[in-house]
Amino acid sequence: MRNAIIFHGTGGNPDVVWLPWLGRRLTERGYTVRIPHYPDLNVEPIATFLPKVLADQHFDEDTVLVGHSGGAALLLALLERLDVAVKQAILVAGYSTKPNDASEPVLQERYDWAAIKAHVRDLYFVNSPVDPYGCDAEQGRALFDRLGGTQIIRDDGHFGDYDQPYETFELLDKLID
Repeated sequence: MRNAIIFHGTGGNPDVVWLPWLGRRLTERGYTVRIPHYPDLNVEPIATFLPKVLADQHFDEDTVLVGHSGGAALLLALLERLDVAVKQAILVAGYSTKPNDASEPVLQERYDWAAIKAHVRDLYFVNSPVDPYGCDAEQGRALFDRLGGTQIIRDDGHFGDYDQPYETFELLDKLID
């Protein structure tokens, strides 16, 4: 059975920006969709936060993962530790190093890039050169250089935020098999 897990960003929840819209679109296409709420995302250190996420979700070869901002950074740690290669992962406004001066407990000091790459069959990075938080096209390029996949650059801020309404995201609907 095809399933999708959509992870909100730092300070977010399942009802913000394009997350509910994408959830509905994927449900209509036959996916079982989960959009979990993790208020401690990028608050609790990844070393103690990640085991909770791994225990809370089911991952298999038909899983599609989508993460926005801090949720995209979380996907790196998830992919590193999965025991299966998921179908697809899309990191929207993703990053692997501190994008600004804020604390980033979701990040690890080091990543096993080979393990991450081995645990996903199709990988996309969607970033903007004008991301106000620094989760920009350079961050996406650094991920692409380490992991391959496909990098998509769109001049569109953070792809949704408190001051950037982003109720739909057609590109994501097109990218997901």
